[in-house]
Amino acid sequence: MVVIILLTVLLVGYGVFEYAAHRRRVYSIPIRVHVNGTRGKSSVTRLVAAGLRAGGLKTLAKVTGTLPRIIDEHGLEIPITRLHPVNIIEQVKVFRFFDRHRPEAVVVECMAVMPDYQWICEHRFVHATAGVITNARMDHVREMGPSLSNIANSLANTIPKNAPIFTSDYRDDVLDIFRKRAEPIGSKLVRPDTEAIGLDVMRRFSYIEHPDNVALALEVCEFCGVDRNTALNGMVAAHPDPGALKVFKVQDGERQAMFLSALAANDPESTLVTWRRSQDLFPSVGKRIVLLNTRGDRFDRSVQLVEMMGRSMEFDLLLSMGESTEMLAQRIKRSGISANKVKRIGHVSADKAWDIIWSEIEKDAFIFAMGNAGHGGLAVADLFRKRRVQNG
Repeated sequence: MVVIILLTVLLVGYGVFEYAAHRRRVYSIPIRVHVNGTRGKSSVTRLVAAGLRAGGLKTLAKVTGTLPRIIDEHGLEIPITRLHPVNIIEQVKVFRFFDRHRPEAVVVECMAVMPDYQWICEHRFVHATAGVITNARMDHVREMGPSLSNIANSLANTIPKNAPIFTSDYRDDVLDIFRKRAEPIGSKLVRPDTEAIGLDVMRRFSYIEHPDNVALALEVCEFCGVDRNTALNGMVAAHPDPGALKVFKVQDGERQAMFLSALAANDPESTLVTWRRSQDLFPSVGKRIVLLNTRGDRFDRSVQLVEMMGRSMEFDLLLSMGESTEMLAQRIKRSGISANKVKRIGHVSADKAWDIIWSEIEKDAFIFAMGNAGHGGLAVADLFRKRRVQNG
């Protein structure tokens, strides 16, 4: 019994010592930006870090997007090796790494999904001098709750004390939640003017970035003392996330197509935003083909996407591939999409899908892949990537 008590005391003492050391490391960094939200966290983290670096601030960042990694003060990326399941304690280890580099600023993507863990990440680990919640979308409903208000309240757990919280969300109900959670702890809600980011700015990026992300990152950089032009130049020159939306030019004989994979967008709203952005950037690229890949155990998501397409997307051809396409065909009919615009491919190999897609193209086309990456979607996207025209 004495041994157990002694070990308990030692463990508690070590925990207190380690947490005190962590707080010292955190508060030695003048600028700390904590980025949370449903969509765009990794992109905004990268953009803010690039903008701050361009402004002469020694800045490190940590992203948990497609590939978890640390971005050093030169913009070089250091992979994070995880020998165990993901745990928020990783943030403590990351700040230990930061401390050795003595940065002037750090930008950290929130890695927690559970509401309680999100609160811990901010109020015990990061203690941000500027907080970011990119947006609130219907995702991770099992962890955060079944409604948008549940999700917004969960994300609001990372609003910092006595520091501003930046968001590009536009919904009044979401903004009201953020505002009500921010005011009692001395935080002020800031929403940048996303309409000020025009096509001339967005065409400077080598990949498809969202104006909301750029507007948000510029606002944060300006708050941290870096002027907008300098910050934007840094963002344009920085490496995007490995999962960033890139358009590939592909040729098959005399025919050519632009291919964009939006398979990672997941929810209908984000998919629609990506579609509209692509149509703004590539308004005249021939036949507009939507490639919808369905995963059987995510059938409800495909139904939501079809309903959204019927309401909000203008296209020339819908190719339905993957699992459960026969079931989905009935939903497509009910959505209002004309039958002469639909062709069911089914569950085929990537090479077979390639042949079918090109059989529908006479000269030029824009191919927009959406839905689920699993069960064939990613294989088709990877095939287009491999066969792209280099420097095209």
